[in-house]
Amino acid sequence: MGNLRNQLKINNKINVLRAEKKVTQQALADAVGVTRATINAIEKGNYNPSLELAFRLSKFFSADIQNIFFLEENNENI
Repeated sequence: MGNLRNQLKINNKINVLRAEKKVTQQALADAVGVTRATINAIEKGNYNPSLELAFRLSKFFSADIQNIFFLEENNENI
């Protein structure tokens, strides 16, 4: 799995959930123990969080991980 083209494209709706809760990227980052840049990168799809961070985000938003993160429709590598 060293080839970046073989990685799964995981989308998320963190920005939507943040807007619903009226939480800034910085406030979310502080709550889950990462930097604002990490939250920004996740929202843009430039970084896939660790499983631990995904669970922290799930807990923060009181939502199942599957309701926050989802595979892009055209993933052929599954």
